[in-house]
Amino acid sequence: QVQLVESGGGLVQAGGSLRLSCAASGSTFSINGMGWYRQAPGKQRELVAGSNSGGRTNYADSVKGRFTISRDNAKNTVYLQMNSLKPEDTAVYYCNAGPSSIHTMMVPGNLWGQGTQVTVSS
Repeated sequence: QVQLVESGGGLVQAGGSLRLSCAASGSTFSINGMGWYRQAPGKQRELVAGSNSGGRTNYADSVKGRFTISRDNAKNTVYLQMNSLKPEDTAVYYCNAGPSSIHTMMVPGNLWGQGTQVTVSS
């Protein structure tokens, strides 16, 4: 059993920065893909950024150049550094993970965190 716990959300003004963290606990040896999805009110959940244990990363076009995903495999933690935030980045951000290298790169994994709210004011 693996649990994902996110932290770091909050309220920030447009142009500001936030850093999200997601720590995995339990049977973490099974994790390969780790990343972030988000869901805004009235919209479908979408990929923000993904990574796999091979070091590959993937970003939504809307966040390229502004967001950076990184991992500390020793701590089983994935981070999302969000810079130059825009009001349209407002959403609940979910940590996601799975046992395959394609999880969070092409498709979501089977593990989800509880979500953390990010609100960007104009």
